[in-house]
Amino acid sequence: MAGDRLSALDIAFLCLEGESTPMHMGAVATFRPRRQVDPAKLVALLAERAAAIPKLRQRVVQSWPLIGGAQWEDDPDFDPARHIGISQLCDLYEPDPLAELAAQWIAEPLDLHAPLWNVQLVTGLPGGEFALLVKFHHALTDGTGAVGVAFGLLDDIELPVQRARVCRQSAPRSPLDMLRDGASTAIGHAAESAGIASAVLRAARPYPISPTVTVNSAARRVGLVRVDIADVRQIRKAHGGTTNDVVLAMLAGALREWMINRGQRADARSLRALIPVSLRGREAERAGGNVLSGYLCDLPVELDDPVERLHVVRRIMERNKKAGPARGAGAIPILANRLPPGVHRLATKVAGRAAPLLFDTVVTNVPLPGLPMTLGGAQLREVYPFVPLPPHQSVGIAVSTYRNALHIGLQANGHAVPDVGSLADAVTKSLAALHRCS
Repeated sequence: MAGDRLSALDIAFLCLEGESTPMHMGAVATFRPRRQVDPAKLVALLAERAAAIPKLRQRVVQSWPLIGGAQWEDDPDFDPARHIGISQLCDLYEPDPLAELAAQWIAEPLDLHAPLWNVQLVTGLPGGEFALLVKFHHALTDGTGAVGVAFGLLDDIELPVQRARVCRQSAPRSPLDMLRDGASTAIGHAAESAGIASAVLRAARPYPISPTVTVNSAARRVGLVRVDIADVRQIRKAHGGTTNDVVLAMLAGALREWMINRGQRADARSLRALIPVSLRGREAERAGGNVLSGYLCDLPVELDDPVERLHVVRRIMERNKKAGPARGAGAIPILANRLPPGVHRLATKVAGRAAPLLFDTVVTNVPLPGLPMTLGGAQLREVYPFVPLPPHQSVGIAVSTYRNALHIGLQANGHAVPDVGSLADAVTKSLAALHRCS
């Protein structure tokens, strides 16, 4: 059965794919079972549920000529068992054996000729717990969409019932009215795209070279950081702003300490973060797996005072929100989605190498419902998300809030960051510094 066509942005993520720049998202989720689990039964359960999710049965089929588009089609040889594996932690004397295993797993690119996902069941965790490692290619969906797909692998949950919207029937429109509306929309998109392109050129920073720029490497390092959401909320209550503002300020402090520990100057310039913004729910029509825009936020790593860093982040994010997600250089996903697929096939990989001119890291927030969730009856405890690492960048950061904790997934270039533990420690120290001032 033929599926939807890939959007231009979906194709852009495929074009960025490389051995050292895999463009998949990931997550490490840990579960606490009530009794000893049977791995084979869990794998069979996951395979059954994956087979019932249409997105997971489909592969990308390129059009001809190759500079054209692509579409999703059911894989005639689909077998969910090929996408699901079992691993067991053997060496529990490693500082974080689950993170070590996750780093090796997330470094492996997905097969672009098959359905673009993989699941790994990991047993042998302390206390009889197990973990589920899940990755989806960014061409398949964005972070918010990935959460919805992953829900299909878990036990049934009752999501909050949303009040249905009352649709009022509008008066019939003439062909002339429809033509005028279409022309107006096209003109509006052209003006908006020109504004985004202009903002990108103004925001580019060719000099000095980013202190975090690095050569691409196929190796990865992973850090898993858990902090109490109550501490974050106390800081927000004391100093204002949003939970996301506090998280960004915390990460700015962590990156500052990490840079200083590496012998780098933290006062040379800010580190700029690209913060993806989901447009799901804002757009009436949806094409492709990704519905994204973004903001740029200069993380004030040059500032020593943690509260001052928070105030600066708060002001920057307030300006971003006031302008809206369809303006500014951070809206490059919108611009990318309006380019012909052939342009991405010819130029996206080259343009991706220039990412450090615009931003130094990606910081994304993956929203999760605060409801109890289970797999095979085992309680979900933690969810650490991971964002793809753009070309020539040292680290990408993804954050999710589940129940009473904030979970931070650090994915680092193995060549540039041989010890991601120092950055993970810096995150908790930065939060503690903010907490002491609250």
